[in-house]
Amino acid sequence: MSEGPAYSGDQDLPCQCQAYLRATERAALVSARWLGRADEDAAEEAAATGMRATLDVLPISGRIVQGSMDDSGGLTPGAIVGAGGKEVDLALDPLEGRGVVARGGNGAMSMIAVGDPGRFKTLPDIYMRKMAVGPRARGSIDLRRPVEANIEAIAEAFGRRVNDVTTIVLDRPRHHDLIEEIRNSGARIKLIQDGDVTASISAAIRGTNDHLAIGIGGTRQAVLSAAALRCLGGELQAQFWPTSRREIDELREAGIEDYERVFRTEDLAPGEVIVAATGVSNGDLLRGVRFLADSARTHSLVMCTRCNWVRFIDGIHFFARERREEVRLLGY
Repeated sequence: MSEGPAYSGDQDLPCQCQAYLRATERAALVSARWLGRADEDAAEEAAATGMRATLDVLPISGRIVQGSMDDSGGLTPGAIVGAGGKEVDLALDPLEGRGVVARGGNGAMSMIAVGDPGRFKTLPDIYMRKMAVGPRARGSIDLRRPVEANIEAIAEAFGRRVNDVTTIVLDRPRHHDLIEEIRNSGARIKLIQDGDVTASISAAIRGTNDHLAIGIGGTRQAVLSAAALRCLGGELQAQFWPTSRREIDELREAGIEDYERVFRTEDLAPGEVIVAATGVSNGDLLRGVRFLADSARTHSLVMCTRCNWVRFIDGIHFFARERREEVRLLGY
């Protein structure tokens, strides 16, 4: 009698996957109150404070490797969070898409990635060129090749024509030449205002009709994207894009002599990782927070390489123990 497939779930090592979900849910719930109120700082501060409050009661000793660049909520790189316990490294963004929330736009979310101690790279806050695809196109891309060649390879991997491939690009002046290259290749372009981590995840999940996320963004976003794509079976390639001699010197001070090196998924997020993300405003990937009479509904994504699963979670959060509101089925 043949054995069934190996299962690497809760029966193995204890996993705190869904504990971290509480942190992104709380950050999403409080920052969603600022939707469309034209105050990016207040939205981000609310998200960071909410995430920090939740992390501080978890049984962990968490070191933030990639976090907020300002002191909102005390989630800056090097900070220690948790009530004490298992040592972990954290990469987080309490509010991915703060500008989106301020404008009342789509696709904002709260996200956290968790790894074993010393796993996530400590990298300077310098722009990186990035390219992300899902499992179908994994192994087909090369950041050093022309954009058109990469798009043709992705089209071949999907068995499609080039003009059926959708690329996601941040709408920024620095991407002017890139956008022209993509247009000349014949591929479709989806321009977004914020949220390049969301874009990377979207490119790795079927049903979004997105196939490639490409462009120049932050180091923190590269690490978060790499962690998510580890769980989803996708691929991320990233390369530093220094714009001054000072930034090149910063890289050398950080021990990176070859700043033209292409970092791959496993370089940025090696080992076992947990990723949790909760939608703040509606997007192609996650629904935003929906406030009801005395409750709110959240939509989240939780992934874990150790447990080897990906879960979409619909949560209902009541604001009072004595309540008259019913639990509603999804879609009602």
